Order: sequence, then structure tokens, then C-alpha cells
Amino acid sequence: MEFKYEKDRIYLENEKGQCLAEVTFPQISNKEVNINHTYVTPSLRGQGIADNLVRELALHLRKNNIRALATCSYAIDWFEKHPEFKDVRR
Repeated sequence: MEFKYEKDRIYLENEKGQCLAEVTFPQISNKEVNINHTYVTPSLRGQGIADNLVRELALHLRKNNIRALATCSYAIDWFEKHPEFKDVRR
């Protein structure tokens, strides 16, 4: 699974360039983002893709010393289940 990065977004697309999954995180300040949306196309749900997306984002944020406010319900639950990333969450 090869995720792509854009400003404020990590995503997965098919060979036609259609978005299959994404997590969006607009910047709030210089060192803080808001994880506000997680999406996985219905045909791929239940395969751990959202988990992988948010983990990829958390690692990216940690590497860049950026903290996250989670307003997306999936991201809120994910951080509660992964206390090893408490340093990333605001």
C-alpha cells in the first residue's frame, strides 16, 4: 500500500487516480493540525486501511514535531486505542 502525500492530506488512489482512502489534517498553526476527516471507500472498509492512514499520519507528525487536534470521530477513537502516540495528540 503506497500512500501519497499532499498539503494537509494523505491518501490512497487507484490506477485511474480516484481516491480510495484519505485522512485530512488542515494546519491550525505552525506546529499544529486538525485531523478532521478520514474516509475509506466502502469496498475497502474493514481491511485496516483507515488504521494504516492515521498511523502514517501520526508517524509523519511525530517526525516533524507537529501536534494534532483530532475532531474526526475515527481519529479520536484511534488515538484513544494507541496511547503510544500520546505525544502527538494535543
